[in-house]
Amino acid sequence: MSETSRRDPSAGAAPPKPPMRDALVAAAFRLFLERGYEQTTVDDIVALAGVGRRSFFRYFPSKEDVVFPDHERCLADMTAFLNSASDQGDPIERVCDAARLVLRMYAENPTFSVQRYRLTKQVPGLRAYELSVVWRYERALAAHLRARFSGRRGGTLHADVIAAAVVAAHNNALRSWLRSDGQGDAEATVDQALRYVRHTFGTDGPGGAPQEPADGEDVVVVISRRGAPMWRVVQEIESAWAGD
Repeated sequence: MSETSRRDPSAGAAPPKPPMRDALVAAAFRLFLERGYEQTTVDDIVALAGVGRRSFFRYFPSKEDVVFPDHERCLADMTAFLNSASDQGDPIERVCDAARLVLRMYAENPTFSVQRYRLTKQVPGLRAYELSVVWRYERALAAHLRARFSGRRGGTLHADVIAAAVVAAHNNALRSWLRSDGQGDAEATVDQALRYVRHTFGTDGPGGAPQEPADGEDVVVVISRRGAPMWRVVQEIESAWAGD
């Protein structure tokens, strides 16, 4: 058998083309970086990608959507993750874990994520679009918490505040990582931020939700006159607790 016939038939072959969706994203960001976002048109993008306009709009409703090509998938994954949660699990821990799905999406491709961060900072329209995306994540987290806190006094407000806190903590840590050009351990940075949320709002934290007394537990109610000194109130509580 000759050397030529033993050669791998794939050797020297051109690498496979990326899927059309990925090719459009790559073409768009190449032009955004070279020309600027506002100066790049959809026609420019499809010309560089070698496809037609119809192909572009099959994947992306607008030019803004090509900047955020992975958020719809991530939002769907987050919603499925929250819906699969057990009713017995810690709801705050669950929404923190759901927020980590967004982090992992960014960490999958640090170079692209940093480029997008820089581009978004420069274009007001993209910042507004990003805020709308963040709001949808927050609503998904809040919906899960509202269901878990249903029937609890102030449950809706509690759910909305926690969801907003999770998003704020996550985004603060994520942007710190992006400002560092994707250097360092993004997951550790976000974990540290989310620990503040769990400590503040978790059942073992200073702002934890009040727990219903378990069956068989005693509940002590003390009535004291307004303006009574604190030592007197404490004394009345101690007397009631001791059953005097």
